[in-house]
Amino acid sequence: MTRTLSSSITIGLAVLLLAGIGPPVVAQDVKAMAQAKAAQLAWLSTDPTLVAEVKARNASLPAEAKAMTNDQWKTVTVLDPFVKSLTKNALTDHLKAKKDDAISELFVSAADGTKVAFFSKTSSWSHKGKDKHEVPMKGETWVGPVEVDQSSGVEQIQVALPVLDGSTPIGSVVVGLAVGKLK
Repeated sequence: MTRTLSSSITIGLAVLLLAGIGPPVVAQDVKAMAQAKAAQLAWLSTDPTLVAEVKARNASLPAEAKAMTNDQWKTVTVLDPFVKSLTKNALTDHLKAKKDDAISELFVSAADGTKVAFFSKTSSWSHKGKDKHEVPMKGETWVGPVEVDQSSGVEQIQVALPVLDGSTPIGSVVVGLAVGKLK
């Protein structure tokens, strides 16, 4: 009986996979696709508009940004004027104009890990101390695990790139890539 059940499960899985109903990609495939997409997005690291905005934020942190904490951030709504100032600005407009279907989220952080701009409100105000910020601050690209993003609800994998002033990292840009849209 156990052998029959095992055979039935195997046949059932084979039918699902042949019908295209099984998992379309495995984690390694997703990671490879994310790394390839990160290479395509490398232009973000030196984009003049992005670099200028991060440099400006690093030079002068607004009072409201200085006072914000991750705990406070969780209580601020998307309708808050401060949040809106980070979703509706020249940098966000510039980046949205270059967005493709695979990008499910994007946020730019200053050297201190606090946000400069984003497509939609992030789960955390600062990512300082997290690999998604610290690795790019060393001039390297970071690729995270596949996960369901808390802020967007999309199954995605994040890649993070350094924002570079010449060859010096001055911030990070994190891009969420929708797993179902990666090629």
